Amino acid sequence: MSDYFWFEGIPFPDTVYKREIIEESHDKFVIRDEDTVIVSYPKSGNNWLIEIVCLIQNKGNPKWIQSVLIWERSSWIETKKGLPILINTEGPRLMSSHLPLHLFPKSFFRSKAKVIYVIRNPRDVLVSAYFFLHNTKIIDNPESLGTYIEWFLKGNVSYGSWFEHTRNWLSMRENDNFLLLSYEDMKKETLGTIEKICDFLGKKLEPDELDLVLKYSSFQAMKENKMSNFSLVSEDVVNNGLVLMRKGITGDWKNHFIVAQAEAFDKLFQEKMAGFPPGLFPWK
Repeated sequence: MSDYFWFEGIPFPDTVYKREIIEESHDKFVIRDEDTVIVSYPKSGNNWLIEIVCLIQNKGNPKWIQSVLIWERSSWIETKKGLPILINTEGPRLMSSHLPLHLFPKSFFRSKAKVIYVIRNPRDVLVSAYFFLHNTKIIDNPESLGTYIEWFLKGNVSYGSWFEHTRNWLSMRENDNFLLLSYEDMKKETLGTIEKICDFLGKKLEPDELDLVLKYSSFQAMKENKMSNFSLVSEDVVNNGLVLMRKGITGDWKNHFIVAQAEAFDKLFQEKMAGFPPGLFPWK
């Protein structure tokens, strides 16, 4: 993993991240009571959720999302361009992060800020990340999906182990300032998810405004909106033309895993995620 540096047991691509920025965000960055943070493990639907929350904040009016880049509307806590933007922004802020719980800003745990955490079937996360790496070429690519599955299961990928990331963040799920969503439910019941987010954020939208949020946060609308069609790493690698989504479907992993790989993954999932309620993970 020559393209990565390790910080507190977590690997980060050195093309995008800097150790001193992650340290500053953890130790010094102040999250305020009125802030909202969207958190996920990479490739779990974070950018889609950003789009939905931005539209909710503007009652479905798409002007903001169509005129300002997504990583400026919800800047990333742990990036060298995102952190200064957040530090210099007054009033309630919307921000994003993939940080594991133990590297999240210390100030959050003394605040009333709200976190929306979205999870996704880790098999789909893995497949999405694998093809993302091949399309962007920002770091050395695995020679095959089989190799990447091995890396993923060992936690030798960006932001470390999906299992540890998810287990630790789920420890917050009973807190009043924490909302847990799943990518699968977002796909299956998008309007219901939008209403749930509105309730959590204390936003009251009229039916026609909810319809606008639904319309402009659709995958088709996002693909057509150049301000939304960028990933986190676009801050530094815009010229690569990085796209937000590959397919956006659930269960795509079944088209790529062989039986032995699926069985090995399932075995580790059962071991690592033991103790959680069976219905917490809405995927098959």
